[in-house]
Amino acid sequence: MKILLITGSPHRNGTGAVLAEQFIRGAAEAGHQVYRFDAAFKNIHPCTACDSCRSGEAGCLFKDDMEELNSALFSAETVVFVSPIYYCTFSAQLKIVIDRFYANDEILHGDKKAILMTTMADETPETAEGANAAFLGMTEYLGWEPLAVLNAAASGDTEALNKTDYPVKAYELGKSL
Repeated sequence: MKILLITGSPHRNGTGAVLAEQFIRGAAEAGHQVYRFDAAFKNIHPCTACDSCRSGEAGCLFKDDMEELNSALFSAETVVFVSPIYYCTFSAQLKIVIDRFYANDEILHGDKKAILMTTMADETPETAEGANAAFLGMTEYLGWEPLAVLNAAASGDTEALNKTDYPVKAYELGKSL
């Protein structure tokens, strides 16, 4: 299976990276091919809703690192989103990527699966409700099957995260596909 994993954390070795690495390890052991795209370290211009992508064959007006992501995105059977929770939703770095899906809206509708994994310092599940709702709304809109949501609570830094079973859960999630 071809899996695209998109991270949205601006911390290369942060909590999202731990979950991503464990997920990838499990998926690789299960024989899957995983392409990782770290959005925070790419040049991605925000969508401006200029509709250039709808007015001809040129596609999106912005020629940036979304071009690198698009080939993996189009061929992926499963898309995994990994983000810290910032003010009750995804990081801005991940949201910019998701907003740019607009340029390829017709291509993206259909037969894909999706997973959301988040990390947060808070211990209450309500903190992740905004991200969870956005994820479920997006998958419904795109006709993708949401396979899992993993919200790693009480995981504000890697030390705290590693004291939980969330890294093991991310590994098992990858291995279960």
